[in-house]
Amino acid sequence: MENNAVNREILNDLIEINNDRVAGYEKAIEELKTEDSDLKPLFVEMVGQSHKLKAALAQEVQVLGGEAETGTTTSGKIYRAWMDVKAVFTGHDRETVLNNCEFGEDAAQKAYRMALATEGLSAHLNSLVSEQKADLRTSHDRVKALRDQVAN
Repeated sequence: MENNAVNREILNDLIEINNDRVAGYEKAIEELKTEDSDLKPLFVEMVGQSHKLKAALAQEVQVLGGEAETGTTTSGKIYRAWMDVKAVFTGHDRETVLNNCEFGEDAAQKAYRMALATEGLSAHLNSLVSEQKADLRTSHDRVKALRDQVAN
């Protein structure tokens, strides 16, 4: 039973990270200038990706007898507030938006790494989390490549 509790907690942490990701990309979409509207389809895709990942995680939480988280992490809320303050000083330019998105992608990778390192994660869930981490890594690399194009 204790193992189920550990697994539910890990999955709910990942659900919160995906909620942060959704909120972060929605914020990024709001900040886009007209000349950066080419980024909107990518950010919408990232929102959809997190909704899909959250649904898979929530289903597993329910199988384990728990309820899936619906909120965001405290650190995510703090990060989004910091993004607001930073934007006042730096503007909503393409590089700033992409830097903020990469920061969020780095946080997601860290959360998934920590989940995989947690003792007690079942083999089935380890496989699911590993697949999701790889999926998110691809997204991270896409954002980083765009950011690197702007920075150079």
